[in-house]
Amino acid sequence: MKYIGIIPARYASTRFPAKPLAMLGGKPVIQRVYEQVKGVLDDAWVATDDVRIEEAVKAFGGQVVMTSVHHKSGTDRCYEAYGKVGNNADVVVNIQGDEPFIQPSQLEALKACFSDADTQIATLVKPFTEADGWEALQNPNSPKVVVDARGRALYFSRSVIPYRRGVDTATWLKGHTYYKHIGLYAYRADVLKEITALPQSSLELAESLEQLRWLENGYVIKVGLSEVETIGIDTPQDLARAEAFLAAQQGR
Repeated sequence: MKYIGIIPARYASTRFPAKPLAMLGGKPVIQRVYEQVKGVLDDAWVATDDVRIEEAVKAFGGQVVMTSVHHKSGTDRCYEAYGKVGNNADVVVNIQGDEPFIQPSQLEALKACFSDADTQIATLVKPFTEADGWEALQNPNSPKVVVDARGRALYFSRSVIPYRRGVDTATWLKGHTYYKHIGLYAYRADVLKEITALPQSSLELAESLEQLRWLENGYVIKVGLSEVETIGIDTPQDLARAEAFLAAQQGR
């Protein structure tokens, strides 16, 4: 199978404008994401709607494609980009442009999901640990996933699911494995075309989670397991944490 990575990157951001061009360890964030992906997949492209990002990607020798300014989601931008540069790939991997520490092992785990012929969409989860604590578990900005016995997603929620009835929240992580969603997706090319044509669903609107639209419409989302902790960059404070994380890695 042939895998193409698309990295949607917008200049405008409410919490962190120009985030893809923010410097991290002497390189733009988008360059670090691109370099982590290139070589693991058969092809990789940055998909943007801003000429400043286009110029930055070209400057470091990356592949970039311009897309519409009107997309409401990274998935829609991903589909337009694939239509322009797809080169008949079987699977399209949607990599967030603010994940500079994405690891090859995570991409390989995502690819492995497609060894199941029934997989239409794949994503990753990481188990919460007891050390993470209740505060991390109940954080609504960290969606949780319930997975069935075949490794398929049953539901995603910003709430803590499942609810452990009659058990003190301080001990919830001791008696059950909760899964944190890692926002990395891969789609069979024909499925990507289908899901971008779907209207928003009631569950999606309720939780503000796009993947619920796909579940609500019956698509099979296979879940791969990762033990790797990454740092997504949503705010300038996250960038500072990423700098410290990078410095610690380089100092080993």
